Amino acid sequence: MVTLNSKIPDGPLAEKWSRYKSNCRLVNPANKTKLDIIVVGTGIAGAPAAASLAELGYNVKCFCFQDTPRRAHSVAAQGGINAAKNYKNDGDSDYRLFYDMIKGGDFRSREADVYRCAEVSNQVIDQMTAAGVPFAREYGGLLTTRSFGGVQVSRTFYASGQTGQQCLLGGYTALCRQIHQGKITMYPRREMLELVLVDGKARGIIIRNLITGEIERHSAHAVVLATGGYGTIYYLSTLAINCNASAQYIAFKKGAGWANPCFIQIHPSCIPQLNLYQSKLTLMSESLRNDGRVWVPKQKGDKRHPNDIPEEERDYYLERKYPAYGNLVPRDIGSRAAKEICDDGYGVGDTGLAVYLDFRDAIQAQGKKVIVGKYGNLFDLYEQMAGINSYERPMMIYPAGHYTMGGLWVDYNLMTTIPGLFAIGECNFSIHGANRLGASSLLQGAADGYFVLPVTIGDYLAADIKTPRIPTDIPEFDAAEKTVKQKLEHLISINGKQTATSFHKRLGKIMWDYCGIKRNADGLKKALGLIDDLIKEFWKDVKVSGELNELNPELVKAGRIADFLEVAKLLCSDALNRQESCGAHFRDEYQTPEGEAKRNDAEYKYVSVWEYQGEDNLPVLNKEELKFDFVELKERSYK
Repeated sequence: MVTLNSKIPDGPLAEKWSRYKSNCRLVNPANKTKLDIIVVGTGIAGAPAAASLAELGYNVKCFCFQDTPRRAHSVAAQGGINAAKNYKNDGDSDYRLFYDMIKGGDFRSREADVYRCAEVSNQVIDQMTAAGVPFAREYGGLLTTRSFGGVQVSRTFYASGQTGQQCLLGGYTALCRQIHQGKITMYPRREMLELVLVDGKARGIIIRNLITGEIERHSAHAVVLATGGYGTIYYLSTLAINCNASAQYIAFKKGAGWANPCFIQIHPSCIPQLNLYQSKLTLMSESLRNDGRVWVPKQKGDKRHPNDIPEEERDYYLERKYPAYGNLVPRDIGSRAAKEICDDGYGVGDTGLAVYLDFRDAIQAQGKKVIVGKYGNLFDLYEQMAGINSYERPMMIYPAGHYTMGGLWVDYNLMTTIPGLFAIGECNFSIHGANRLGASSLLQGAADGYFVLPVTIGDYLAADIKTPRIPTDIPEFDAAEKTVKQKLEHLISINGKQTATSFHKRLGKIMWDYCGIKRNADGLKKALGLIDDLIKEFWKDVKVSGELNELNPELVKAGRIADFLEVAKLLCSDALNRQESCGAHFRDEYQTPEGEAKRNDAEYKYVSVWEYQGEDNLPVLNKEELKFDFVELKERSYK
């Protein structure tokens, strides 16, 4: 069993981070130049981390599988980034942001980690503004904000509907500056296939060049994973097709604990699936629910044009069920409500699996010009994807797989259970609990990369300043490379009849049906059996065309799907073990009389941390008990 020591500093909540920074070990500037750090991933966490570490003087190697770092999936974040600036003077504060995130996560995250994220939020906005991120502004030039789900204040900074892209470009420019300075060596079109441990510490990675197929060895004094989440396990999701779980699963097999894998978010506002041939779905930002009203006809199966349905025949069900928050309820609640109303026969569109998101009232009250200024590119995107002008008729939306709150377990230093291996951003579990509030993903990634990791990694590396550069011609690297080559050769040698994509599509349906918006014990047990059968079939009948030493997308895809099949078992096992409902993890057996999530704090007030035990053995469950000294545990209500 691994030892879980969260290393949370003593003292009052609001002083923990300050006390930590005042007392942690430091590495002096001359010694930083002797230390190497690997950063895998260049999104809203990875790019800032690599740039900040290089600015401090460390030698950084940075890797991404895209052709350029700026193609990281963080570009797809549309709605905004949270911070407690309180520019609207509406009562916001560090504590209120902290509490909203704790409550939004249904009290399944660490107090200290969440408060630190809220505390540095204002620095994140200042940093990004200085980097040139074009946040929206008031007429007088001051930064403006808007509301997001799960809160009653206006704290979300935004750049139209492309906030993620603009924030990523801010980090990318900092990254490029350090590449030009020679402090970062950038390796695009590379995929991490193995983690190398030396004397129990993370000391390097094995990489495959995706263009040539060449296997490369890279060493460092510490390794940082910033590789995002595993939402594409559902096949159809809001994520880019190439988003995957392989880096996390590689670390898991090497001894890193995987925390809360079943905490996975279904986003309520996506363009509904059109046909069986789609490979992904398109996100429509939660910010649209600031001005858009969600509704369905009161009559089942009503196929009239939405503009022909009078007001008295419309059910604004979120406003009816949750009057305090209305259309701005958290995502898990919005998704379940949409599914339930469609399952009851009130859904719209050809499939009946959609609800309306209507801007008629907002356009009448504010004028079309104002709405265009807020959401114009999102309306354009919807028209391009769905062929509907949303200024004239409502959008149609439906839930889809999105963000993973679960991830690698990390302590307060952002270090996993493997010494020297750090995980930042969506790759770790530490902030969002059982449900992420909108506009907090960019906040966590940027906070980890710019302001937290550069401090905490120094505390670890202070003991490594006498360690020389790690050679790559040692037995540990030999064994790791051999393992990688054997797996790749085996995938090609199977020469079956089914593509990796076909297996992914079938896995996605199993996960959506039995471990999606709603779950129950019978369904989860069935899913585990179906996944086991699918794994056996995959290793007997997958078809990987092409060769090892060349550009081979099918080989890359097959490796990722092989990992996804294993991660799916872990996810379902965690969901079966957690016999309660909390946040996005909703078990049919555990709900209030009103149909809301019913937590079991007496038995499940913990982080579930799974430990790998080998290919043929079930993982072991470790528990990190959650302590709430500064907030009161209560039923989460948005009514």
